[in-house]
Amino acid sequence: MPGESPAESLKAESFPLALIGVRVLNRDGDSELDWDSLTFSFTQTDRMYMATCKQGEEWQSGFMQDFQNLSLSPAAGVINYGQGLFEGMKAQYAEDGNVVLFRPSDNARRSREGARRLGMPPVPEEMFLNAVKMTVKENIRWVPPIGKGALYVRPLLFGSGAILGVAPAPEFTFLVYVSPVGPYFKGGITPTSLRVSDEFHRAAPGGSGGVKAIGNYAPGMVPSKMAKKEGYSEIIYLDAVNHKYIEEVGAANFFCVKNGIISTPELTGTILPGVTRASVMELAESKGYEVREEKIDVDYALDADECFCVGTAAVISSIGTIEHGDRVVEYCGGEVGPVAMEMYDSLTAIQQRRVPDQFNWTVEV
Repeated sequence: MPGESPAESLKAESFPLALIGVRVLNRDGDSELDWDSLTFSFTQTDRMYMATCKQGEEWQSGFMQDFQNLSLSPAAGVINYGQGLFEGMKAQYAEDGNVVLFRPSDNARRSREGARRLGMPPVPEEMFLNAVKMTVKENIRWVPPIGKGALYVRPLLFGSGAILGVAPAPEFTFLVYVSPVGPYFKGGITPTSLRVSDEFHRAAPGGSGGVKAIGNYAPGMVPSKMAKKEGYSEIIYLDAVNHKYIEEVGAANFFCVKNGIISTPELTGTILPGVTRASVMELAESKGYEVREEKIDVDYALDADECFCVGTAAVISSIGTIEHGDRVVEYCGGEVGPVAMEMYDSLTAIQQRRVPDQFNWTVEV
């Protein structure tokens, strides 16, 4: 391939892939995207990273290549048994002109822990971080201008080898691709409307709810679609044992505020240990708030002063109303809650380096 070293070309050709990517440049070599119209959706970019590892061996050195389709055996472990996980990160321009990542080591660590739970070889942190940085660098023209969005980074780890029988795949693939995305909320943050589900549960104790496993997301599509069809933004999942403790909001972590105390569901293995979740907790404590990780009874949340959810995509989303059974509760008069707004402004200011990063969370690419 043009621009690759002989070694890279040989590696690329040895991996069964079908090239579909075509680079589209304007005269200045920049992206031709209309940044103001960018939505939170997939846009094919230029380059991707790939590495492989055979069961019981060490990871091979990865390489960059043009964005391509994958060619997999129908018996691949990820297709038949769902042996795979992913991470979600953002690279964006900071106020100082640098492109920065937000707490990438946390994603690397979560990926390693999840890999062990799913019987896959963990990707070493240095390899993970280098892969992410290289992929962002080789797609730098796709990073939106500051305030217009971000470059969403998607590391994937999955069983790519063929296997028949429920067991770890004989070979694994680690890859990283990126896509420019617009702000999750066009026109600013608006409070969401949620409904508590008494019918569906996201995860159970002893399962893989605490892992960003690919299989955790398909079961949530139907409940989410049902809620949106009825006019809600998303659903709130309760625990699968007692059916009364809040766990997650769709694929986001939950917070509520009552009498100045910020509470979030404790990590018991059934909810994802979100990077934004941890950041909000540390940030709130630094501002003097009391932050508690605890079981949150749905009735406690309904009586709270304010509720919000957090995640990589939306950063922080204020909750306007929650419906549970025959009860509907409105928070903050239907406006964005003050704590959610404070956390959003402070966190995004750190991510974009508009204020000093006292936590050393941002990493230059």
